[in-house]
Parts: sequence; structure tokens; C-alpha cells
Amino acid sequence: MTLRNACHARSALLSCCAVIALMPVAASAQDSAATRLSPIIRLPEITLYAYGGDDDANSIVARELAVGGKVATSILDTPASVSVITQAEIERRDARTLEDVLQYSAGTIADYYGTDDRNDYYQIRGFDASTYRDGITLGGLRGIREEPLAYERVEVIRGANSTLFGPADPGGSINFVTKRPRAERFSEVFGTVGSDSRKEYGFDFGDVLTPNATLSWRLTGKLQDSDREYDFSRDDETFLMGGLTWQPSDVTSVSLIVDYLDRDATPNSGGYPRGGSYDRSLFLGEPDFNYLNVERTTVNVIAEHDFGEGLTLRSNLRYSDTTDDYGYVYVSGDDGVFPVGRGFIATDGTAEELAGDVILQYDRGLGRIDSSTLVGVEYRSVKSSQGSSFAAADPIDPRDPVYSGAPGDLSPYLDEERDSRTRAVFAQQNLSLDDRFIATVGVRHDRLDLSVDDRLAGTSESDDYAETSARGALTWKVTPEISAYASYAESVAPPDLGTDPERGDQYELGVKYEPTSFDGLFSAAIYELTKTNISVTNIDTGDRDLVGEIRVKGLDLEAKAELTPDVAVTASYSYADSEVLRSDPIFGTPVTGNAVGIVPRHAASLWVDYTVPGAGNRGDMTFGLGARYTGTYFFATQNDTGRSEAIVLLDAAYSYDVTDRTELSLNIHNLADEQHVVGRGSADYYNPGRSVSATLRHRW
Repeated sequence: MTLRNACHARSALLSCCAVIALMPVAASAQDSAATRLSPIIRLPEITLYAYGGDDDANSIVARELAVGGKVATSILDTPASVSVITQAEIERRDARTLEDVLQYSAGTIADYYGTDDRNDYYQIRGFDASTYRDGITLGGLRGIREEPLAYERVEVIRGANSTLFGPADPGGSINFVTKRPRAERFSEVFGTVGSDSRKEYGFDFGDVLTPNATLSWRLTGKLQDSDREYDFSRDDETFLMGGLTWQPSDVTSVSLIVDYLDRDATPNSGGYPRGGSYDRSLFLGEPDFNYLNVERTTVNVIAEHDFGEGLTLRSNLRYSDTTDDYGYVYVSGDDGVFPVGRGFIATDGTAEELAGDVILQYDRGLGRIDSSTLVGVEYRSVKSSQGSSFAAADPIDPRDPVYSGAPGDLSPYLDEERDSRTRAVFAQQNLSLDDRFIATVGVRHDRLDLSVDDRLAGTSESDDYAETSARGALTWKVTPEISAYASYAESVAPPDLGTDPERGDQYELGVKYEPTSFDGLFSAAIYELTKTNISVTNIDTGDRDLVGEIRVKGLDLEAKAELTPDVAVTASYSYADSEVLRSDPIFGTPVTGNAVGIVPRHAASLWVDYTVPGAGNRGDMTFGLGARYTGTYFFATQNDTGRSEAIVLLDAAYSYDVTDRTELSLNIHNLADEQHVVGRGSADYYNPGRSVSATLRHRW
């Protein structure tokens, strides 16, 4: 970051702080328990809502973080920059994928390989983000697309978090909070039709099974029959999740949640000739070959118990069994050089995962000092198998495509079994003085055992790694509504055989404002993040090279507010200055001093909802309009394959309360149908085009 840019970033933060400090403060003081040291555990509310009592189904503003410290934590007291996307916000924007969910969050960039629709693609603060479910790492294979219907909320924690969550990239973490049974009767059904022959039907039911509500259940599901925006495609899905919660008393609860996800789709991962402009409907794969089949079964057990006298126990255990198979035809060539080259690639994978943690927390008041001590152990075992193969495909002329059919045979280039086991112990100590100053220190030690059987080469390798990460922060409660913090955090990314773990360090200063006069949360943060021992993969060859050190300096601003009963606003701005500080050449190209690929210097978003109250026989109407700005970025760290355009995308929404319990909603993504290149490798990848959907939802 240049001196001038650094001054601009600091000035922006100071200006934001000044605005926050000048906002009106409610005259009434908050209850002392609400401003006390986090983390805050409320077992009965966790049982009902899975996170501490926020009204996620009706509000875009959250006040607590489900796993900010591995337990429910006040956002105002969390010394990190965070975003919470509630169920209400997900539904209002008709967010069908995690990319859709993250589009209005500060510090994130999503969908930079638009036509590669096998996965969700996203980065936080210039680096890949790690994903978690209820605080436990997701994965085993490459990350599959999650179903947003399964989750009460999605939490984004920006910055390094290995001390709490284990091995992860330093950019940030994304945590999915699973829907659990509630101690009340509720019912919801919905149907959606839309672009690309989209038909979607879903439900969410729940009730109590005993007169005293000690046993409750929930059943959630969705059936999707759809195409994608290109020819010869499909995008089908079946999802079903059931849960039981047993709560014999206010201090004990046990939840069992089982879900099943099945996807049957046609990926168009090959892209389009570089430098051209093609209609998104054009399909350059093979109708008889391109496929994506994902099947996953997950069993989750979550238990909580309050022993009294400030001692609380929480445990989470998850088992998952996944198959993930895909095949597609990739494109390699430039516009105007016809026909363009193609190749077949296919991968068959399975993964079996067992992961869990046990956390013990002890809270005690010591006069003017409150103490919260958290210790825990975590275990994760993943056994996976993956086979990949390729074959040459006949070239194709995009002006008049002629398909050649599926290949007769493919040559394997990867066939291996992996077995990894991670064991960890972690601890965090919070000390609060007069409900004004909160000191946080944490440490975690991870041990990873990794073995790989290469069935092609007939060889076996194994190794073990032991890494320790630390975290420290100081939070100042300026008023019951305003907090400021300074933090330092480390990260350790999961290593591969023959490589050292990638490590990250982050320094961050931030301020938050949570008004009592209306529902809102305003935050600002400046940071400096450094990552070392980075390995990068050539998208064309699959080879890996080492980047010595990368630094990102930046600013994140975010606001979520329901200013009046009729007006709600979500806004964000991010500034990021990335630089390769030292590195060997990447595939022969010097990169020291270059900007990092897929890191825009500027990004911003704004979404506004305006509700017109009903009158007479007319129900409420809500109009929503959103704008997403992404500045230019280099497609690769080599800075030699071009850069993206600066772009503004518009989204719109409308909902009408047909009755007190029935709602009709319309959503348009990419209102103007803007098209631009979001990623480039051997081909160009475009952003998704305009999509329109209509949903009828009934609750009782």
C-alpha cells in the first residue's frame, strides 16, 4: 500500500468512527448481563434457535454470533469483523447458492469462475475461505455446493481464525448454522418457478411431541427440477433434513439432525474462447458426457448441559458420507483461432468423515472482573478416494458447434486414497473489567497425521505435522452501544505431503456500533494480513509453485439496519491493496511486486428494502433494489493474462402479502443482464446472466 493509499484508508476509518461516535445513544442503559463479557451461553435459547435468540426468520440484523468463540457470542463484544446473513435476508434475495448469499458482505468476492458451476467460489480479504457447519470443519472432498435451506443463518468471520477453528486459510471463515427443532408448532410450504425452466417445491414443518415440550421435531425439504442457462443442461436437486431435540430441563438439551443431499447437474466448466464475447447459452461441452452427481448423507448430534455455578459443557459430533463424481469438456484457445482445442476430464470421489469437539466453559465473577475460561478438544478423521482421468477431445468451432460424443476411453492420471486425522486442544481466556474492557487470549495446538496411497504408482507416503497458533485482542466498550478493538491472530492452513503448512498473521483495528433505538449494526475495520509458504496451482498444467510471502492491507465497512419498520438497508465497502512481497517465479514468470490475482482494490454493495404498509383489503408490499460494484482485478498473480472490467450489477425484489400468512415474491438477479469475464485460465468464464423467479410461500 502506498503512503497516500494508507492515509486514505486510515482517514476513511477515522471518518467512520466519527460518524458512529456521533450517532444518538439511547438514554436507557442496557441490562448489565447484555453488555458483559462474551461468550454468552443461553442453553434454552440455543435449543430453540441454535444461536442465542436472534430473530433470524424476520430480521436482517443479528446481535449474536453462533460460534464467535465456539459458543454463542455477542457480536458487539467479538474482536473481529463479522457479517451475519440471516434466514430473512437469504429469502428476500432468493439466494440459491453460497455465492448468492455472500454477494452483499464486506470483504468477499464470489463467483469468479461463473461457468464452473460444480462449486461455489469465494474469497475473503484476498484468500480462500474455510467453511464450517456449527463450528466444525466441512469437507473431505472439494467443497460441494451447500443448500441454503438447511441453515438458519450464514456467518462470515473475516481474518485469521485458526486458534478457534483449526487449520484454515487466513482470509476468513464461513460458518453455517443448522436449523434445529423449536419448542413450538410451525409450518411453511413454498413453490418457485423461474428462468431456465426452474421449478422448486419446499417445506419446513415442526412441532412438539410431548405435552411439556421436552421433545420436539423438525422436517425440512426441497425438490428442484431445473436447467442452467446453457443448452443441454440440467440442475436437479433433492434435499431432506429431519431433526429431534430432547430438552428434559432448562439446563440440558440434545439434538439429532440427519440430512440427505442429492444433486444431478450438467456442468459447463469448460468456459469460452479467450478474448471473445459469446452468448451464455452456447454449450461447448459434450451433451453425452458432461455430468455432475453429488450424494451426501450427514448425521449430527449436538448436546449442551449447564452444570450450574458457571460451568457449561457443549459437544458436537458429525458423521458424513459423500460421493462426488463429475465429468466435463474444457476449452483451450483464443477467440478467432478456430476451431478451439478441447479435452475431456472426469473425477470420481468418495469421502467418509467423522468430526467433533467437546468444549467446557467456566464463567466466574471476581468483583469488578468477570472471567470466562474455555477449553476444548477436537477430532477429525477423513478417509477419501479419488480417481481422475482425461482424454483429448475433437476441436470445436463455437460459430457452428458440432458435437463428437463421449470418449471411448479416458487415461487415468490420478488414483489415490487419503487418510487424514487431526487432533487438537485449544483454550481461550476472556477477562472483563467493569463491563468496559475485555481482554482475550487464545492458543490452539493441532496435530495432523496424513497418509496417501498412490494406486497408479503403487507407492505410499505418510507424514505428520504439529502446529500451534495464537490469538490476542483487547475490546473497549466505549458505551453500551459502541465498542472498539485491536487484535492479532494467526492461521495455519492444512498442509499437503511434501509441503510446509501455509501460515498467516493478521493485525486488525475495528469499531462497532449497535444502537438501542433501532435494530442495526455498523462496523469498520482496518487490517494487515500476511501469508507465507503459499503454493499455487497452474490451472492449465496442474503443477504447483511456491510463493514466498503475500500481504494484503485493507479496510472493511458494513452496515445492516432496519431504520424504521418500513426501511431496511444493507451496505458494504471494501478496499484491499495486495502485493507479492517475495517469491520465486511462478511457472517461469517473475511475480515479486505484483498484485495478487482475483483481489479487487475496491468493492461495494447496497441493498434497500422499502415496505408500503397495507391498506383496506391490500396487504403489505415490499420493494427491494440492490447494486453490487466490483473493481478491476488481475486474473492471475502473474499479471500477464489480463484483468477484469469494473462492473456494477443490479438486483431487484418485490413481495406482496396476499394474506396474513401467504406471500408472493418476485426476484431478478442481474437485472440489466450484464456480461463480463470474471475468470480466465485456458478459457474465459462469464458471470451468471439475468434470472427471474416467482415464489409463493404460505406459513401457518
